[in-house]
Amino acid sequence: MAFVITSACQNEKAATCLAACPVDCIVLAGMQYVIDPDVCIDCGACETVCPVEAIYPQEELPADELGAIDLARNYFKP
Repeated sequence: MAFVITSACQNEKAATCLAACPVDCIVLAGMQYVIDPDVCIDCGACETVCPVEAIYPQEELPADELGAIDLARNYFKP
Protein backbone atom coordinates (compact mmCIF):
# COMPACT_ATOMS: atom_id res chain seq x y z
CA MET A 1 0.00 0.00 0.00
CA ALA A 2 1.53 3.27 -1.07
CA PHE A 3 -0.65 5.92 0.55
CA VAL A 4 -3.17 5.75 3.38
CA ILE A 5 -6.03 8.12 4.27
CA THR A 6 -6.36 8.67 8.01
CA SER A 7 -9.25 9.53 10.32
CA ALA A 8 -8.73 13.27 9.75
CA CYS A 9 -10.70 12.70 6.54
CA GLN A 10 -13.81 11.74 8.51
CA ASN A 11 -14.47 15.32 9.56
CA GLU A 12 -13.54 16.92 6.24
CA LYS A 13 -14.24 14.74 3.19
CA ALA A 14 -13.25 17.59 0.86
CA ALA A 15 -12.70 15.06 -1.95
CA THR A 16 -9.93 17.06 -3.60
CA CYS A 17 -7.98 13.82 -3.65
CA LEU A 18 -10.53 12.26 -6.01
CA ALA A 19 -9.89 14.82 -8.73
CA ALA A 20 -6.11 14.61 -8.25
CA CYS A 21 -5.85 10.83 -8.50
CA PRO A 22 -4.83 9.78 -12.04
CA VAL A 23 -5.93 6.15 -11.57
CA ASP A 24 -9.22 6.59 -9.66
CA CYS A 25 -8.11 4.46 -6.71
CA ILE A 26 -9.91 6.52 -4.04
CA VAL A 27 -13.48 5.74 -2.97
CA LEU A 28 -15.82 6.75 -0.17
CA ALA A 29 -16.05 3.93 2.36
CA GLY A 30 -18.70 5.01 4.81
CA MET A 31 -17.25 7.71 7.03
CA GLN A 32 -14.08 8.47 5.05
CA TYR A 33 -12.29 7.97 1.76
CA VAL A 34 -9.91 5.04 1.31
CA ILE A 35 -7.23 4.23 -1.25
CA ASP A 36 -7.26 0.90 -3.07
CA PRO A 37 -3.76 -0.46 -2.38
CA ASP A 38 -3.82 -2.63 -5.51
CA VAL A 39 -4.58 0.28 -7.84
CA CYS A 40 -2.55 3.11 -6.27
CA ILE A 41 0.55 3.96 -8.34
CA ASP A 42 2.35 5.79 -5.51
CA CYS A 43 2.34 9.15 -7.30
CA GLY A 44 1.52 11.27 -4.23
CA ALA A 45 -0.92 13.54 -6.06
CA CYS A 46 -3.61 12.96 -3.44
CA GLU A 47 -1.31 13.78 -0.54
CA THR A 48 -0.37 17.19 -1.91
CA VAL A 49 -3.96 18.40 -2.36
CA CYS A 50 -5.51 17.17 0.91
CA PRO A 51 -6.60 20.28 2.85
CA VAL A 52 -6.43 18.52 6.24
CA GLU A 53 -3.24 16.52 5.65
CA ALA A 54 -5.07 13.22 6.14
CA ILE A 55 -3.02 11.30 3.56
CA TYR A 56 0.35 9.75 4.35
CA PRO A 57 2.78 7.38 2.70
CA GLN A 58 2.30 4.10 4.57
CA GLU A 59 5.82 4.19 6.01
CA GLU A 60 5.17 7.64 7.52
CA LEU A 61 1.76 6.83 9.00
CA PRO A 62 1.44 8.02 12.63
CA ALA A 63 1.26 5.12 15.10
CA ASP A 64 -2.21 6.11 16.27
CA GLU A 65 -3.50 5.82 12.67
CA LEU A 66 -2.32 2.28 11.87
CA GLY A 67 -5.95 1.12 11.82
CA ALA A 68 -6.38 3.06 8.56
CA ILE A 69 -4.30 0.42 6.79
CA ASP A 70 -6.72 -2.31 7.85
CA LEU A 71 -9.71 -0.15 6.95
CA ALA A 72 -8.50 0.20 3.36
CA ARG A 73 -7.37 -3.42 2.99
CA ASN A 74 -10.62 -4.81 4.38
CA TYR A 75 -12.73 -2.50 2.21
CA PHE A 76 -11.12 -3.76 -0.98
CA LYS A 77 -10.77 -7.39 0.10
CA PRO A 78 -12.46 -9.72 -2.43
